[in-house]
Amino acid sequence: MPLPAKPPSKPPTNPIVGVVMGSRSDWETMTHAAETLDAFAVPFEVRVLSAHRTPDALLEWASTAEARGLAVIIAAAGGAAHLAGVTAAKTTLPVLGVPMESAALKGMDSLLSTVQMPAGIPVATFAIGRAGATNAALFAVAILAGRDKRLRDALHRFRKEQSDKVLAVGDPRSSPTGSAQTGRRNSRK
Repeated sequence: MPLPAKPPSKPPTNPIVGVVMGSRSDWETMTHAAETLDAFAVPFEVRVLSAHRTPDALLEWASTAEARGLAVIIAAAGGAAHLAGVTAAKTTLPVLGVPMESAALKGMDSLLSTVQMPAGIPVATFAIGRAGATNAALFAVAILAGRDKRLRDALHRFRKEQSDKVLAVGDPRSSPTGSAQTGRRNSRK
């Protein structure tokens, strides 16, 4: 992911996004959310809290999130998505669920559990794994950009850089990494 241009002014130093995961092993995926938030200079906090193993600590963390200054929470959603769901149940802040890839079902269990949250306590759902972690962070930036011109400008620059990169490819057959061989083969048919 290309980094946005450096923001012109210094962002606030207190965390405004919370990133929470149920175990240390989720960090391999959630680091992509952290890197994306860093790229936009969005201050965030990271916690490992389990809905099953540390329920009291999770409930305390989620219920005090708004008072601590958080505006958005990104939650790793494993198997049954209890972490994201319980977090959402204890705060009115937006909770963005990132389904974790699982060994047994390749993350389909996490995805379906997050997407099937009962009506009334929403959890936004993103793709399984790295893409989901990155997009959840970008979505958090978009939420925050509604009230922060610095982030809005950075998000516009990021989107333009993405567009420019795609448009610069032109004809992929002429690109050094393009498929010139495929073009030649197809022209022989």
